[in-house]
Amino acid sequence: DTLWDLAIAEVEKRENPDDDGKHVEVWEKSILFMGNKNGGKTTIILRCLEREEIPKPTLALEYTFGRRARRHNTPKDIAHFWELGGGTSLLELIRIPITSNNIRSFAVVLVLDLSKPNELWTTMEKLLQVTRNHVKKILTKLEKTNPEVATEIKQRMQNNLQRDHPDYELVDPFPIPLVIIGSKYDVFHEFDSEMRKIISKTLRFVSHYYGASLVFTSKSEALLLKARVLINHLAFGYDKSKSVSVDHSKPLFIPAGLDSLSQIGPPPASDSDIGKMRANTPLELWKKVFEKTFPTKSFCNLQDTKDPAQDLQYAEYEVDVMRAQKNQ
Repeated sequence: DTLWDLAIAEVEKRENPDDDGKHVEVWEKSILFMGNKNGGKTTIILRCLEREEIPKPTLALEYTFGRRARRHNTPKDIAHFWELGGGTSLLELIRIPITSNNIRSFAVVLVLDLSKPNELWTTMEKLLQVTRNHVKKILTKLEKTNPEVATEIKQRMQNNLQRDHPDYELVDPFPIPLVIIGSKYDVFHEFDSEMRKIISKTLRFVSHYYGASLVFTSKSEALLLKARVLINHLAFGYDKSKSVSVDHSKPLFIPAGLDSLSQIGPPPASDSDIGKMRANTPLELWKKVFEKTFPTKSFCNLQDTKDPAQDLQYAEYEVDVMRAQKNQ
């Protein structure tokens, strides 16, 4: 044995003193956070990792990780947290964290800013579409190279909704686990009750349609804790919460598979309006009803992103001097 082999054996022996040749598998998961610009993604990640830091604006794609031990004296499980900044302006970066090597243990958290309903649908649609297309490409590739894994992933998503669920044939589950978080509930709570109802019903429909969990959160500790429960389930395999809150006058909390189309009800519009809307899928119909109340603002993300080279938090004296010289 080389010195390295002996060292590895020694460390393993120390970590598992009562190990009878059983190898404890380390759990490793990855989660990609994406959503509205300044929607509170970083705050949620820091709370999940119990870090007391002041959130900084995210530049492009950032990475951090968390570790937890399930029991005393066991190796710690690892969760990789990726965060996509810039709203919908950097969609092509989604393919960096999601690869065919980690797709089995990957999940997505979509953070939507409830205080900006006019940006809500576009942000959600663009981010989920690009992610879904990328995941489908990986699955198509895996079907050729590793069909068991591809089948396992597809099977797992269908299992999210029990086969005897009345909506089993009507939904279109997202190919990997998805959690939708409505942030800034404190601002949203001040909205007119009819507006709140339309936004809540629409997000319930979208979450149910994609087989996703839905939770509303704000800076309040109690609400952040609810979001943490869902994220810790994805990241460290903690128990799922069985509690459900579907009351529109309170923050929503609906784990995947616990809602139904009959409970959500039809889109919030009159029958004559619905009759005039040409839609091929239920999702398209909900989109049209939602955008009738909250027309999409045309917001161009690329122009409003400051040049990161000018951002003081990334200042580096030597580099900046050389750059000034080059510009000159």
